[in-house]
Amino acid sequence: MDPLALDEAKTSEDSGEPETGSQWEHEPLSQIPVKVLRGHADSVSSCQFCFSDTRLLTGSRDQTAIFWDVETGTQLMVLKGGHSAAITSCCLVPKTNRVITSSWDKKVNAWDLETGKILWTKTQGGILMSCSVSGDGKYVASASDMESALYLNCADTGQRLHYLKGHHKSTITSCQFDAQSQHLASVSADRSIKLWDLCSHKTTLSINSAHTNVISSCCFTSNGQYLCTASWDRTLQLWDIRAGSFRTKGGVQLKKGHDGCVSSCAFSSDASVLVSGAYDRTVTLWDMRGLRKTLILKGHSDWVTDVNISTDKNWVISSSKDCTVRLWNIEQYENIPAVIETRRTQGMGFQIVKCEECGRCFSVSRLENSSSVISKCVFCRLKSPLRDLPAPPPL
Repeated sequence: MDPLALDEAKTSEDSGEPETGSQWEHEPLSQIPVKVLRGHADSVSSCQFCFSDTRLLTGSRDQTAIFWDVETGTQLMVLKGGHSAAITSCCLVPKTNRVITSSWDKKVNAWDLETGKILWTKTQGGILMSCSVSGDGKYVASASDMESALYLNCADTGQRLHYLKGHHKSTITSCQFDAQSQHLASVSADRSIKLWDLCSHKTTLSINSAHTNVISSCCFTSNGQYLCTASWDRTLQLWDIRAGSFRTKGGVQLKKGHDGCVSSCAFSSDASVLVSGAYDRTVTLWDMRGLRKTLILKGHSDWVTDVNISTDKNWVISSSKDCTVRLWNIEQYENIPAVIETRRTQGMGFQIVKCEECGRCFSVSRLENSSSVISKCVFCRLKSPLRDLPAPPPL
């Protein structure tokens, strides 16, 4: 059975299902329509779009994961009975009907969305803070607080493939595969970032003191070039993994987007928009072309724990400690007067441009309108023997 064809709610147990419901909860003249989904009995810890953005997957401290229909807001399946403690993360195995969940009960479970049954269970060495599935659907990674370790298991069978003991000096808060299934990124309470290579089975990148407080989350762009990290220091940082420019200049910092600890982050599929959630109960949208904040979404009554954005960039989803999931319709957000004014006032700054010769990214003034000047970085322009010099001002 295809989960897209499910037309009624199912549960893996017949009783104990919490009261559910979904409804639009915005003012009649609101410029950002929002639908609130209710069904979890405790804090919702994880959320993501799946199946071409027609479905949602959420995990909660109530020990359940719920599979939702985006259009109707109804529950299609409740995965329950497999964990005895809070679910910290959940994710879909690409091109399959399988869901992976991690929990404080030290278990990683693989579920079948057709039957709601558990396919395999693996007990790791400690409380699990996060899990991730590789883009090719072969591997499941989970982060344990015990010995600050990472586990790598086979997505089909659950067999343990690698155990990275002491990968960080303190609790690993989040782990994430890139879309190319080449690297596994992890961030920690020790304020460090590590990149583990799936081919060489070695740590190929380590950034210490990347933030001034706990790093809570991380996410890759779809091409794997940039990694974004979110932190309790109230900032986000962008790291160019391929070019490595951060080695001399550090990461690109995004700040003044939240008044509280930033808990989560997610890129749009084309990397033009970054979404972040925080303990100040807000969700913030960032324009990656101009590296600026464009919109703040308010409505949750408690911490925002996770965020995600649809492929077409029309919807943002957020989960919260207030036990709800919110679907924000941002399709027309660029036409909001406040967003237009923000872009106008911030448009006198700088923008990021990619050099047509070497591929490096560099910043140029938005006042600069000469394509011959901004198409190449300063290094490529300097090494060119026949470079054009600017004409002197007219008399």
